[in-house]
Amino acid sequence: MKATIVTIGDEILIGQIVDTNSGFIAKALDKIGVQTHEMLSISDDKKHILDTFSSLQNKVDLVVITGGLGPTKDDITKKTFCDYFDDVLVENKAVLDHVIDIIEGFYKRPITQLNRDQALVPSKCEVLFNKMGTAPGMWMKKENTVYVSLPGVPYEMKYLVENEIIPKIVNEYKRPYIIHKTIMTYGEGESRIAEKIESWENNLPDFIKLAYLPSPGKVRLRLTARGENKELLEKSIQENVESLTKIISEIIVGFDEEETIEVIIGKLLTSQNKTIATAESCSGGKIAQMLTSVAGSSNYFRGSVVSYATDTKIDILNVSSKTIDDFSVVSAEVARAMAIGVQKIMKSDYAIATTGNAGPSKGDSKAEVGTVFIALATPNTVLVEEFNFGQPREKVIDRTSNKALEMMQKEILKNLQ
Repeated sequence: MKATIVTIGDEILIGQIVDTNSGFIAKALDKIGVQTHEMLSISDDKKHILDTFSSLQNKVDLVVITGGLGPTKDDITKKTFCDYFDDVLVENKAVLDHVIDIIEGFYKRPITQLNRDQALVPSKCEVLFNKMGTAPGMWMKKENTVYVSLPGVPYEMKYLVENEIIPKIVNEYKRPYIIHKTIMTYGEGESRIAEKIESWENNLPDFIKLAYLPSPGKVRLRLTARGENKELLEKSIQENVESLTKIISEIIVGFDEEETIEVIIGKLLTSQNKTIATAESCSGGKIAQMLTSVAGSSNYFRGSVVSYATDTKIDILNVSSKTIDDFSVVSAEVARAMAIGVQKIMKSDYAIATTGNAGPSKGDSKAEVGTVFIALATPNTVLVEEFNFGQPREKVIDRTSNKALEMMQKEILKNLQ
């Protein structure tokens, strides 16, 4: 079963908002064995929408559209649906009652004609009831292709995908099994990993494909198995993951998308009843953001000092001005002092500190752009490493943050042995 995801809205095409809906829908479809063939973003233009619908007719099994279902004149998806399916809009009583309940019951204001018009749907469509908002979803079929229209508001779209679309597809369509397994690696680049696992990769079964998903400082290896025999797929995936682990165990930190390094660090700290804090200069709070993105991080994350300016390092973290004068603000000595300083201030067991030149200029230091020092304060010692992460600036920040967490995870594991 193949699908195309279409987002409608000029705001996406001009970069005013980022399309996150397509990724969510694709992931949800993939979990039930529906392969996303392509993703399209098109303008709020009737002819463009009709041409897109026509071009997809009988080429894919499912077209999922988001956007253009609001009450204003620029939202034209419902009327365009009617044109494509030779249909007319009719008022749906269940939807109207729901709209009235939201506007008059929740918002405590009189309902307007624009609000009432939200209850207008094509007469031939199957209404997907939207408990999260006023715009219902619509399910219509023409020849061999199903067209599903969803509101563009993310939380409304997600509700309809999870509670209406996915259950309906599962009940009505036979699909193959698609099984993914993601191996999270840190510390080695894509090409280096490929060299190490070349023989293993060449011996994968035909029904298993490997994808390399690199980003600064880490590489995800995604195994995808497709077929009709679920047990065979799961067994083969597991066997190949086990054999891969024997080859590159030293760089594997976890499995599956949800098992990020920040999640793993959180589990390790929680199991040992330990805490962590950060003092960040060149990484600008990115490490703290990654750590606190994990639910329950308040149990082990004590806090952070984003000491971007040199005087902040002196005044807040108690880094000696003499140390800075003698060694430069971007140095192993300053990174060490920052880690010790935040460890004391936050009363944490572990601390991470970063100082460096992210670029494009050198700032208060003579160190080369891309130079970064990462310090780890543990309950027993302080470790410092120097790196050069090159350019551009965003790459330096990402690689610094990922490398710091990689170093911390390995150090915590070392202390557990």
